[in-house]
Amino acid sequence: MRVRKAVFPAAGLGTRFLPATKAQPKEMLPLVDKPIIQYGVEEAVAAGCDQIIIVTGRGKQSIEDHFDVSYELERMLEDRKKTDLLKIVRSISDMIHIAYVRQKEALGLGHAVLTARELVGNEPFAVLLADDVIDSKVPVLKQMIDVFEHVHGSVIATQIVEGEAISAYGVLDVKPMDGHNGRLFEIKNMVEKPKLKDAPSKQAIIGRYLLTPAVFETLSQVKPGAGGEIQLTDGMRALLKQENMYAYVFEGKRHDAGDKLGFLKATVEFALKRDDLGGPLREYLKSLKL
Repeated sequence: MRVRKAVFPAAGLGTRFLPATKAQPKEMLPLVDKPIIQYGVEEAVAAGCDQIIIVTGRGKQSIEDHFDVSYELERMLEDRKKTDLLKIVRSISDMIHIAYVRQKEALGLGHAVLTARELVGNEPFAVLLADDVIDSKVPVLKQMIDVFEHVHGSVIATQIVEGEAISAYGVLDVKPMDGHNGRLFEIKNMVEKPKLKDAPSKQAIIGRYLLTPAVFETLSQVKPGAGGEIQLTDGMRALLKQENMYAYVFEGKRHDAGDKLGFLKATVEFALKRDDLGGPLREYLKSLKL
């Protein structure tokens, strides 16, 4: 089946960015002039998904407003002949059909995905974490869909992480497979945040998943852990006992926009690639006495 639906869990509290996120969602923090979540939605659309499902919570109204039509703003821009800005604003609301489902309590990533079960139905779907903004020639989700059409099983995007940093990730025990330029692996097991000496590989899970609908059943049977949370990794580990799953080392550069330093680095790098900002910003950076 074609992958048509993409789920964006966006109900978290964003405490790492307080006080900025006290009254606005972290997903709406701008990288240059575009909110974080829009990069992910554009990636999903470019990969061929025509239905976006955003899992929201209390205080997330601005996400819905952002992707909705803003009649007053459009009228003002039209009256003032600001056609370039009008085109940008309209392109956001015209981009795609978006549905919203409420996660009433922040009970983990697995619970957020499970909340979207009725809207996803019985078909494969993508999960994208907006914090991971990935710059790539071919959208990462499109790369994963190409792999999915080859292996007909769940695909998890990974990146190679060296040294002690591996302990901050879910890590996969994998077996190499032929094709896809050595980037495709069969998953044998997954371990959550292992110590460096216990890590089964250097392949760390990042915020892109392409899952079969069977994961909903395994998630519904997962026993909640600390804080009553249901973890997606636990649901995927149970799914691995039922069907083959695959890891794909994506092509592109990942920015962890959920981390303050990562957010700053992403802002600089995306700005440097802009025709209108790159030159002046580059000159400014050169002038700093670092």
